[in-house]
Amino acid sequence: MDDLMPSLQPGQLLARGVVRHLASLGMVCIEEFTPERGKRVDVMAMGPKGEIWVVECKSSRADFMADGKWQGYLEWCDRYFWAVDEAFPTDLLPEGTGLIIGDAYDAEVLRMAPEEKLAAARRKAVTRRFATHAARRLMAARDPGVQTEVG
Repeated sequence: MDDLMPSLQPGQLLARGVVRHLASLGMVCIEEFTPERGKRVDVMAMGPKGEIWVVECKSSRADFMADGKWQGYLEWCDRYFWAVDEAFPTDLLPEGTGLIIGDAYDAEVLRMAPEEKLAAARRKAVTRRFATHAARRLMAARDPGVQTEVG
């Protein structure tokens, strides 16, 4: 059994499978990414052509019903997806969004999200923040004592 499995929450396990699947599509991902203060997406993915996807992982009906912020994430991506497990009542999910079904080990895109391309200035800002965030996480993983924030 995977040593990580017992310590992860259901939504984190789902995110793990989503990240594995998106990586198989040539995308790179950051979990629990903050595109701006007050917003935290479960998974942000960047594709080989610079496309940006946001994936919100919902582990239960209650988890979904408690999420009132998701529409604020639309301005930070080209495509927006929900990721749920096979037991989730998908009829709850809003039209015009993508759907990914997954588990802790893999996932599959069942419904492609419509594309709403980011403006060039927003794409540049998101890409820069994505790269900076990824680099800081890598630095902290390699050297937990390193200060990664400026100021």
